[in-house]
Amino acid sequence: MEPALSGLTSWYWLGGRPALDFVNTRRERWRRDVECLLSVEDVVVWLVRARLLPQPMKAPASVLAEARELREAIDAGVRAAVARSTPDRAAVMLIDDWLALAGSRPALLTDPIGRPVLSERPRAESPRRALGMVAYDAARMLGIEAERTRVRICASDNCSARFYDRSPAARRRWCSMATCGNQAKARRYRERSVL
Repeated sequence: MEPALSGLTSWYWLGGRPALDFVNTRRERWRRDVECLLSVEDVVVWLVRARLLPQPMKAPASVLAEARELREAIDAGVRAAVARSTPDRAAVMLIDDWLALAGSRPALLTDPIGRPVLSERPRAESPRRALGMVAYDAARMLGIEAERTRVRICASDNCSARFYDRSPAARRRWCSMATCGNQAKARRYRERSVL
């Protein structure tokens, strides 16, 4: 069997926010550890599908390693949030480094009659800027207490998906009720039926 050329068929969008969907591009961390970002093109296509990049474009080869490194830093923050522990300092610093690419940049321009006007430079769309936006979403999610407490890892024994709990009571346990939640309920029902 030939190795996959793209992880695209293994992507899922159940994280509830870009940073968690991005972390979920590495699946089954508990067992098989499936990498779903296999090329620079995968990173670019993922960013387009996540609506962080308007269209596919060329990216330097280094973007693949950079994207994976950012993803793992975000996941370190996610695991710390779920465990209610202090995140790895290096992971926090790496996410922070990416924030420089996410924001707008000021510019001093002149108006039609030549007066200086403080404005913003136009956004330069690039895969790195889009990854900066993923880092910004992670920074909001991990850096704001009310958001951090809603970060979850699926409670299923067969899943490692990360997700954001938007339920009113903040008690969601599974990444998807249709899959992991339903499987857990069916398993509990079978166990009760056997007794």
